[in-house]
Amino acid sequence: MPRRYYLGLNAGGPSIRKMLFTHGNAGDLRELNEFLAEKYQGAPILCKNGRSALALALKAYFDPGDKIIVNGFTCYAVYEAVVAAGMTPVFIDIDPKNLNFSPEILDEFWKKLEKTHHSTKQIRGIIVQNTLGNPVEIKKIQSFANEHGLTIIEDLAHSAGIKYNLKTEAGMVGAATVLSFGKDKSINTISGGVAVLRAPQKHEIKAPTKRPRFSDVARDRFYPLFTAECRALNHIHLGGVLMRFLITIHFVEKSADNRLSLNRRIPKFEAKLALKQLKKFHKRGEATLRDFYLVRDRAEVLKKLRSAGYYFDSFWYEKPVSPVRYYKEVKFPEKDCPNAVKVSNEIINFPKYYTEKDLKKAKEIIKPYLVGEFYG
Repeated sequence: MPRRYYLGLNAGGPSIRKMLFTHGNAGDLRELNEFLAEKYQGAPILCKNGRSALALALKAYFDPGDKIIVNGFTCYAVYEAVVAAGMTPVFIDIDPKNLNFSPEILDEFWKKLEKTHHSTKQIRGIIVQNTLGNPVEIKKIQSFANEHGLTIIEDLAHSAGIKYNLKTEAGMVGAATVLSFGKDKSINTISGGVAVLRAPQKHEIKAPTKRPRFSDVARDRFYPLFTAECRALNHIHLGGVLMRFLITIHFVEKSADNRLSLNRRIPKFEAKLALKQLKKFHKRGEATLRDFYLVRDRAEVLKKLRSAGYYFDSFWYEKPVSPVRYYKEVKFPEKDCPNAVKVSNEIINFPKYYTEKDLKKAKEIIKPYLVGEFYG
């Protein structure tokens, strides 16, 4: 029987022992706050999750009704945060080589608006997300932002610890730095997030003070245990059945369903776990979050991977704004973002925490189907 790999089921996240037996206190919240304040040179706001942190960062620097430039290949959490802040996302197409908008694409977009006499006045900000840990050309994007009076917010959900140009670490450029501690993010404690407000605020923002719900804390604590049980049962085809049941009875929550809240803070034990991971990143730095490959006949490739014991079905992303169940709500401008649409139909990706030896067979399966030059 082949060894099986369950990407997306908390592989690489906190261990069962750590999640069940780590007990935090007010000192852990304070220590995390102090560490982030020193590292990112700003005022941290500890939040329930990353999307809540992003929404608060946006509310600090923009007015309701403002438009915010967003990467055209992203997750629903980013869209939700912008809308929750009372603003409108403006999706920009991507470069398929790194899954980010480029300075050239941004410039072309802006000139097109001016040429067609569309107003650019309401566009006030730009979210840089460094998709899957692939850095943007930050100096050129910063120049573009300065030229057009845009404020940059850095979203480090995928990219904590990376460097833009071998010397400038992500999170040291924007008016605010936002981190998510959700499942399969750079910092993974299952949930939690933070906004570090680095520049003087336009609007005063109060930090969340309400304690997390008991149900949310319990779900987070037991998530690694539940997913481990699912992995153990999958060889007899019961893992998926158990996971669907746990989701139905709300013992497990899908990442995209982690509700935004502007008044609840991170659990104390997750703050303690996040601090430990952040300190490790601070010492050693970090590379890309996931490797990605563009393939033809993706359904066939996934089927072959499953037959070999690899389960990549929970990859990021299957739509320009994922997951699929929220895609219609976003009303994504597919005609304006053809690269994002194409990539979402072709992409397969998996985390960096698996070894080359572990993934050797998977790469052999993928190689004949590759589109372009994206084979690592």
